[in-house]
Amino acid sequence: MSIKSQETIQDADDLKIFFRSWRPETKARATVVIVPGFNAHSGYYEHVAEHLVADGLSVYAVDLRGRGNSEGERFFVESFDDYVRDVEAVMEIAKTREPALPMFMLGHSAGGVVACLYTLDHPADLTGLICESFAHELPAPDFVLSVFKGLSHLAPHAHILHLPNERFSRDPVVVEAMNNDPLIENETQPTQTMAAMVRADERLKQNFPQITLPVLILHGTEDKNTRPSGSQHFYDNAGSPDKTLKFYEGGFHDLLNDVDKEVVLADIIGWINAHLVVTAHIPEELPALAH
Repeated sequence: MSIKSQETIQDADDLKIFFRSWRPETKARATVVIVPGFNAHSGYYEHVAEHLVADGLSVYAVDLRGRGNSEGERFFVESFDDYVRDVEAVMEIAKTREPALPMFMLGHSAGGVVACLYTLDHPADLTGLICESFAHELPAPDFVLSVFKGLSHLAPHAHILHLPNERFSRDPVVVEAMNNDPLIENETQPTQTMAAMVRADERLKQNFPQITLPVLILHGTEDKNTRPSGSQHFYDNAGSPDKTLKFYEGGFHDLLNDVDKEVVLADIIGWINAHLVVTAHIPEELPALAH
């Protein structure tokens, strides 16, 4: 059983950011902070959190501004740095409530972009980073991505990109639930949001070598929203000596809500546990070297 809560916290821009938490009844072994992507919110990770809590982990999941139950213009963001500030606010809560515990961050799709930006800005905060269906390369020609940036100056609030729910999962029950979810009803991304993601991906492309913590990268081969090649590019260029890339044959965009979600979740839990074992064996202070 988990101790559940739904709360809001004020971020650096004075927006009320909604988040959920699931905590074990006894002391946790580590903390996982989840950053959802588009057509999603923290409520989509209830079953994920329950499995993690059963394994002794505390879980926090954020609704980024303008998404889920958080304040802000619907689906709009000026810059992905604004999303990072939302995550920072929830991370401070998690660190206060789970002091001195190893911290992992799991980012899905655009949430993976946010998680990578957070990692660049706070390299010492995390024990490990998990990117699922990483939105680093979008299934659109380069000129279309340039159009997003151009349109963002002319009509930043115009909604231009709709992602069909059928692309997220092969499970018809999941798709039906998404179709009936008022929090993502008619979700369409504004030009400014898309331009912000393109700019964030450009920054990441230049800075992947600076990401040196352990990284787990997961992608479905039949993802129509983001290209698996983007995850491959991240893997090839990340500076971490400890990095793992796994493709799931036939997997759609939302692997943790797809038909093989148990396999994906088991891989994530196994990876976290392996890195907790490594962390547990690192002495707090290394002995001084003999001269």
